[in-house]
Amino acid sequence: MEDLMLPCLNKSIFGIDCLGCGTQRAIVLIGQGEFVKAFYMFPAIYTLLLFFGAVILNFIDLSRNYHKIMIGLAITNAFIMVASYILKMFFLT
Repeated sequence: MEDLMLPCLNKSIFGIDCLGCGTQRAIVLIGQGEFVKAFYMFPAIYTLLLFFGAVILNFIDLSRNYHKIMIGLAITNAFIMVASYILKMFFLT
């Protein structure tokens, strides 16, 4: 499965991880049932899945408005991604 994953362009060019590094591997780990390992690989994976679920619901269920939920989840994702990136880059070596 590792052979089929896209390489991180930021990591290949600059040698440092990007905010989304680990997303593909976390999705594969969820598919394999390794939920805790997926969280450690990419902490925002579960809120990201909720966000995409809300986006899909927004397109399917046109009678309801999911914009507030999507905005809240987007802000939560951004916060988790930045916080985990800072922890990974500066405190966890």
